[in-house]
Order: sequence, then structure tokens, then C-alpha cells
Amino acid sequence: MMLYPPVADLVEKVGSRYALINLVSKRARGISQESEKLGIPLAKKPVSSAIDEVYTGKLTINSDEQEEED
Repeated sequence: MMLYPPVADLVEKVGSRYALINLVSKRARGISQESEKLGIPLAKKPVSSAIDEVYTGKLTINSDEQEEED
């Protein structure tokens, strides 16, 4: 089974696996909360949406957040 997008590509965009997991989980929670608040059903899972945002470059880590992780 091939994962899309490849995890290695996502890690390259963010810097580390830890940062990737942290970023995706925060964004997925935000997507879920927004949809509940607005009462809009989601077409796909929040984690998938967050991963797509990282892969397309819409979601990145701020330099302040990255310094806190180090």
C-alpha cells in the first residue's frame, strides 16, 4: 500500500516527524472544531485535510513555533 503524500516529503517541508505530527494534529483539531461550530459536515477526515494543507504549502510552521520545539 502506497501512502499519498509520502511521509518523507511531508517531513522535508516541516523539518521533523515530531513537528509534522504536532502541526497536523493542531490543524486537524481546528478543522474539526470549525465544522462543529458552523454545523457543516466534512467531506473528508480532518487529519487528511490538514495533511493536504501541509503538502500543498498552505500550512507551515512559524519560526517561533519551531524554536519552541527545539
